[in-house]
Amino acid sequence: MLEAALLFFAGLLGGMLNAVAGGGTFITFPALVFIGIPPVVANATTTVAALPGYLASAIGFRGDIRAIQGAPFLKLTVWTMVGGAVGSGLLLVSSNKAFSALVPFLLLTATLVFSFADDVRRMASRWRSVVKPFGLGILMPVAIYGGYFNGGLGIVLLAMFAMWGMTDLHQMNGLKCWMSFALSVVAFAIFAAGGAVAWGPAAIMAAGTITGGYAGAPVARRIPRDTLRLLIAVIGLGMTAIFFWRLYQGA
Repeated sequence: MLEAALLFFAGLLGGMLNAVAGGGTFITFPALVFIGIPPVVANATTTVAALPGYLASAIGFRGDIRAIQGAPFLKLTVWTMVGGAVGSGLLLVSSNKAFSALVPFLLLTATLVFSFADDVRRMASRWRSVVKPFGLGILMPVAIYGGYFNGGLGIVLLAMFAMWGMTDLHQMNGLKCWMSFALSVVAFAIFAAGGAVAWGPAAIMAAGTITGGYAGAPVARRIPRDTLRLLIAVIGLGMTAIFFWRLYQGA
């Protein structure tokens, strides 16, 4: 019961964070590892559990998504799924030992990207004149990364949208949630076929992400961004430190 409560709460908080600003993986992935699930399976399970939360968030932002002008949604969705399939396949051929060695560095990178998200988006926006709006050149590597490790994906997507010339943060959040959902759908199929999902924990955590994901859209309009970002950054750095310690200890 204690593990179930932990997983539901982790899903609830993770789903809300993903809807608001990203960073939910800082909560959900460590929660699964800490109850004893192998890292590769924990990462796959995190992606599967986040799937309904992404959909719930996209529904919450549906008005903002409809307001986006000129976005080729079908093309973006298909190529996001293609990149996600490549990344998911790479995860399945990774050993737990190799992936465990990468996790602290992946978490650190995601935390730094998240912590300096505004700077990243400002820098990205300078490339608007040389980057094709809604182009695939940047989308594919981002989707591959998201299929392999979901951490920080939301922030990277927001930076990519800034490079495409988007400026409305609510529309960007809505598109981010939709594309994350599309990526998670294909990852779900691949991870399920590869036997890399812990279904019981995934179901419990998914119930939390649905609740948190749907609640996250209206919450996004109320919580002070600086306060929220500081909290998530602290969580990300804390989890990074723990996983570096586990790596050093040979756990």
